[in-house]
Amino acid sequence: MRHKGKITSWIPDRGFGFVTPARGGQPVFMHITAIADRSRPPTSGEMVTYDVAIDEKNRPRAVRVRRSIPVRPKSRAASASTSSSIPLIVASLFVLLVVAATLAGRLPQAVILTYGVVSILTFLVYWYDKSAARNGQWRTKESSLLFLGLAGGWPGAVIAQRLLRHKSGKRTFQVAFWGTVVMNSIALGWLLTDSGSKLFEQLLK
Repeated sequence: MRHKGKITSWIPDRGFGFVTPARGGQPVFMHITAIADRSRPPTSGEMVTYDVAIDEKNRPRAVRVRRSIPVRPKSRAASASTSSSIPLIVASLFVLLVVAATLAGRLPQAVILTYGVVSILTFLVYWYDKSAARNGQWRTKESSLLFLGLAGGWPGAVIAQRLLRHKSGKRTFQVAFWGTVVMNSIALGWLLTDSGSKLFEQLLK
């Protein structure tokens, strides 16, 4: 017998939640792997249809879950955040600045190498987190993503956010993310000063 209900609680980091039957009754456990369409993460309040099965501990759980409400169009703010080319332009100009400063001898080659390696690593971490969100696996902490950006991987993060459409529409994360970009840029600017470059050369030695 097919049932209809509403997702009344959902834990994104754990990949599971509970569905409350529309006709009343106890909430039923639901894992993300039971959902046929995992192109986007489930949300509390979303209506679904499902079958009920009994697990090995004799507990009911939702299986063969299907979404009964079509995907809502993105809000203007989220769409603008995802499609805007400004972050990509900023990242590109930043990379060109680093390259130019390196060629001019103002920055050691280790700096541009660090940005390149950390940016590639950051892109891969974003890709893994996007995949984990779809498959209900353990997620990467937002603090870890922000730290990678602060450490010099933010150009790779910008590319990942746009290409993978991951974390680009979450306002609180974007505010914190661009805060790390500013701090990283300030640190790089200090390296361009005489005192900063001398200290960095000493550390390399």
